[in-house]
Amino acid sequence: MLSDSKQASVNAGNPMTAATPDPHAESHKRLQIGFLNWAHAIDHFVLGIYPTVVIGLEVVYRRPYSELIALATAMFVAFGVFSLPAGWLADRWSRRDMMVAFYVGCGLSLFAAAAAPSLPLMAAALFALGVFAAIYHPVGMAMLIEISQARGRTLAFNGVCGNLGVALAAGITGALASWLGWRAAFIVPAVLCVATGIAYRALVADDRHTIAARKKTAEIALTPRAAIAMFLLFVVISISSGLVFNTVLVALPKLVDEQLGNSVNLTIVGGLATAVFMCGALAQIAVGRLVERMSGPILFAIVVTIQFAGVALAAHTSGAALLISLAIAMAAIYGQVTVGDIVVARFTADAWRGRIYSVRYFLNFTSSAVAVGLIAFLHDRGGFALVLAVIAACAGVMLAGVYGFAGLAFAVEHRQRAAAQPAE
Repeated sequence: MLSDSKQASVNAGNPMTAATPDPHAESHKRLQIGFLNWAHAIDHFVLGIYPTVVIGLEVVYRRPYSELIALATAMFVAFGVFSLPAGWLADRWSRRDMMVAFYVGCGLSLFAAAAAPSLPLMAAALFALGVFAAIYHPVGMAMLIEISQARGRTLAFNGVCGNLGVALAAGITGALASWLGWRAAFIVPAVLCVATGIAYRALVADDRHTIAARKKTAEIALTPRAAIAMFLLFVVISISSGLVFNTVLVALPKLVDEQLGNSVNLTIVGGLATAVFMCGALAQIAVGRLVERMSGPILFAIVVTIQFAGVALAAHTSGAALLISLAIAMAAIYGQVTVGDIVVARFTADAWRGRIYSVRYFLNFTSSAVAVGLIAFLHDRGGFALVLAVIAACAGVMLAGVYGFAGLAFAVEHRQRAAAQPAE
């Protein structure tokens, strides 16, 4: 326990822990969180525009789908790769200004895509969109952790906003393209992005003066050996979780269609797939509340165990049992994202969080390209039975990594609590 004088010193240096919160400061924090939630929805929405628009471009450019969809490859690669410099730059420059660049950069890239007179320029505009979209996760998550003090339900709701961006992208883009033309599907969200960026810069205070004051020690201090072990496990977890997440995400609609048989029409397949995805959103809210009541590493291990069980069951079931297994797996897949971010925050100093999250999301998102190729390769050789078996193996690797991470985290926390106990 801290003495009164030391506690007063801590509170003076960190306004967010003051006994009497400043109403203006609290209002400003809520405003920032609102912008970050909106940014998460936008981030996933803008990446879903071209994969929907491309269906109409087959007629416009008289090119096959396989050739046109390939233009998006650079966008998704940039989305993963550029998260690394985004996190580094935010920690050393300004997280607020990086988010301004996210909003405005995405908007201008969408305008460029709408105005592109040729396919090579369309590809260049999509690449730029991937570069700016890469800013959100390493920067926005570091900001959200700092502002909310790693409050579970705040992070969970932010995750749900991202899921809504994914879910709404195809429907809204399709409606805009049908009513106003394919270029409008880029222009309307472009206007929203730029307008939000301008409003964000005007309403959110500059944070460059706070960079030097960011904490350089984590909530849970690690020895060099423990830090190296945790980082290596963190890499294993990030890669394997990215493969599981992206493979299930991409394969789910076709998996439901194939496993339920040809008697089920596409509307029902889409509705069932959406229902399974919604289980993930509900799980994030539940996990966000649970992580405030129990140990983060233990909850992480429990959720990933459920994820492994769900994927393993899906590999050996069909019909209604398959849907139940997929719902369990999807709930755990989304739930582990929320609890994983909170666990990482406890062992990472605020001054370094942008860089640590950039590594996490770099490994997660670059695995999406591997996931698409993996599905094609495995499905061609053994159908979804083989795809699910390999996903289950990846989930098993992740489970082993999380068990190791949780065990190490529990040991470190136990030693820190023991050291903090007053002498007899």
